[in-house]
Amino acid sequence: MSLDYAAMLAVALAEARKGLAEGGIPIGAAIFDARGQLVGSGHNRRVQHGDPSMHGETDAFRNAGRQRSYRDLIMVTTLAPCWYCSGLIRQFGFGTLVVGESRNFQGGVEWLRSLGVNAVDLDSEECAWLLGEYIRANPEVWNEDIGEE
Repeated sequence: MSLDYAAMLAVALAEARKGLAEGGIPIGAAIFDARGQLVGSGHNRRVQHGDPSMHGETDAFRNAGRQRSYRDLIMVTTLAPCWYCSGLIRQFGFGTLVVGESRNFQGGVEWLRSLGVNAVDLDSEECAWLLGEYIRANPEVWNEDIGEE
């Protein structure tokens, strides 16, 4: 069975747009099962909630609820995951990571690949543009999000 990663990314992109509409950083994520069924989705809410741990991937993870195993789940995110979110993917053993883009930020994709995670970068123009525009308009908020001064 072939999975439609572009359709999965569309769910994460819709989440990213929600975050932007709320005044936050436009990064979205979604978790799917091996059949391509949505398990949970979310978006970066650091700005909205004043919570530095509320990245898109962690929001989707929380919204997916407890799972017996994560090995067959697919984490889809509009941006390459930061080290914090890469650690979540590694800790819980996600087998597949689908990244919308890694131009604006490369995060831990190569590290995850070196550990056997199937990491697919779709190099989406829309994802790159959406976050790129946000970064240009809000460099201080972006630097805070990735832990840079």
